[in-house]
Amino acid sequence: MTAPSPITVAALYRFARFPDPAALRKPLLDLCSANGVRGTLLLAQEGINGTIAGPQAGIAAVVAHIRTLPDCAALAPKYSHAETMPFHRLKVRLKREIVTMGEPDIDPLGGVGTYVKPADWNALIDSPDTIVIDTRNAYEVKVGTFAGAIDPETASFSDFPAWARAHRAELEGKKIAMFCTGGIRCEKSTAFLKAEGLDEVYHLDGGILKYLEEVPEAESRWQGECFVFDERVAVGHGLAPGTHALCRGCRMPVSPEDRLSPLYEEGVACPACAETIDATKRASAAERHRQVKLAEARGAAHVGASFEKL
Repeated sequence: MTAPSPITVAALYRFARFPDPAALRKPLLDLCSANGVRGTLLLAQEGINGTIAGPQAGIAAVVAHIRTLPDCAALAPKYSHAETMPFHRLKVRLKREIVTMGEPDIDPLGGVGTYVKPADWNALIDSPDTIVIDTRNAYEVKVGTFAGAIDPETASFSDFPAWARAHRAELEGKKIAMFCTGGIRCEKSTAFLKAEGLDEVYHLDGGILKYLEEVPEAESRWQGECFVFDERVAVGHGLAPGTHALCRGCRMPVSPEDRLSPLYEEGVACPACAETIDATKRASAAERHRQVKLAEARGAAHVGASFEKL
C-alpha cells in the first residue's frame, strides 16, 4: 500500500459577512503559525479565500477555526496532497475583495447561479443550448479547460464584467454554465450575470478541483491539467501532480513542450518572456537560480523561489 502524502493542501473560500475582518487576522495568523501551516489567506468584509498547506492535524485545526467565524459553518474546502510543502511562506492579508472583480454592488450572498454537482456537469455542458464559459485567466486556460468552453482571454478576473457586457447578445436566451478552479470566481461571476438580467446561469459546484477529484477520467470532459496557485503548478485527474513547471522569470506555467524550447532556461526565462528580459534581469535570475540549487543541495528551501501568484 502506498504511504499517504505527508502534506495536506486545502483550497477554501466562503462568502460571508465580516464587519471587522482586521479583528480576525491575528488569531488566524497565530493559529496557522502554531500548526506549521503555510500559504495565503485573504480576508475582506465579503469573506475569506485562499489555499493553505501543512500537516493533516494542522490543516484540520485551521479549518475548524474558520468554521467558527460568522457565516462560515458550512465551509467546504477542497483537499489534495503533496509530497513536499508547496508554500514557503504564510500570509494572512486584508483585502477589499476576496476575489477582485471591481464591481462593488455585486453580492454573492444576495443570489448566485444554480450549483451543479460534478456528477451532473457533463449532462449540462453537453446540451447544445448551453454556453460554457471559463472564468479563469488566459494563462490558466492554456494549461487546461473543458472541451468546447469559451475562453474570454482575460488577463485578470476584473476584466470579466467588460467581456460579459460586450458579449451579452450572444448570452441571452442561453443556458450559461461557468466554471473556475475552486468555485469562488464562478459564484461571483454568476451573481454578476444575474444582476445584469441573465437568469439561466449555472456554475460547477466545487470547481474544477472537485470535478477532477470525483469524475472518472474515462468519463471526463476535461482536457489538459488544472493550474493551481502553489508550487505544484498544476494537477490532473484524481488531483495527481501535473507536468507543468513555473517560469521564475514571468511566473507563467511552462509545459513539457515549452521546456524543450531553446528559449527556455530553467529558473530564468521561458518562451513567453525570454525575448523581453534584459541582460541585467537575466543575470539576476540566473544567480537566484544558482542560490536555489545550492540551497536544495544542502536540503534547505530558498525562500526567494516561493510562489507569489495568488
